[in-house]
Amino acid sequence: MTDHAVTEEDIARLVPTFYERIRRDDLLGPIFDGAIKDWPHHLAKLQDFWSSVMLTSGRYKGQPVAAHVRHEQQMSKEAFTRWLAIWAETSRELLSAEAAAAFQDRAARIAESLQLGIQFFRDRKAA
Repeated sequence: MTDHAVTEEDIARLVPTFYERIRRDDLLGPIFDGAIKDWPHHLAKLQDFWSSVMLTSGRYKGQPVAAHVRHEQQMSKEAFTRWLAIWAETSRELLSAEAAAAFQDRAARIAESLQLGIQFFRDRKAA
């Protein structure tokens, strides 16, 4: 499903600004800087991800749950809550109200899905 309020230009503005803020955040900065070695490459991949999610472009070719499970020890409810708060703040500042709401809705569903995937991994590891 494509959200007509969202454009590639929105994604190109939102993703780099958001992750710049993430890297400066006391909680999330160390997590991301410990996990990401090549920020320009990662930002391009994230723009592909959001283009695929919001515009059904099909550009993203990855496995987000597997990527996050590799860092499951840092994937706390608090970290996801903080990520979503910064995402909401940044999208509200940079985008139209309609586009920001669309991104926030999708981000909340993605965060929930990632948390469920990580919990499933933890449960299997504990068994």
